[in-house]
Amino acid sequence: MLYELRINDAVPGKLPALHDRFAKTSIPYFEKYGIKVIGFWTDEVGFSNRLQFILGFENADHYERAWSSFRTDPERVKAYAATETDGPLVIRVTNTLMRPTAYSPLQ
Repeated sequence: MLYELRINDAVPGKLPALHDRFAKTSIPYFEKYGIKVIGFWTDEVGFSNRLQFILGFENADHYERAWSSFRTDPERVKAYAATETDGPLVIRVTNTLMRPTAYSPLQ
């Protein structure tokens, strides 16, 4: 398994809209392309406009195929555009691909 940590820094005031987009749009498309959602988090202390989440992939090929399909899905592109009629929701996305260690309980 590969795990991807993604950090989305929302435009100030747009975190509620970003939560809504993930709940209603992103997660169904993740499911469509076999992207496993491990979890979503916001900072209790720290950044007030940050959404962090971890996704799971079978391997590097699955990662590439799934993200390619997700990014180019015309209905998903249209749905995202509809959420940004008042401007972008995200300032910056940071991601890291992680492979579990042999002693990690999450494999």
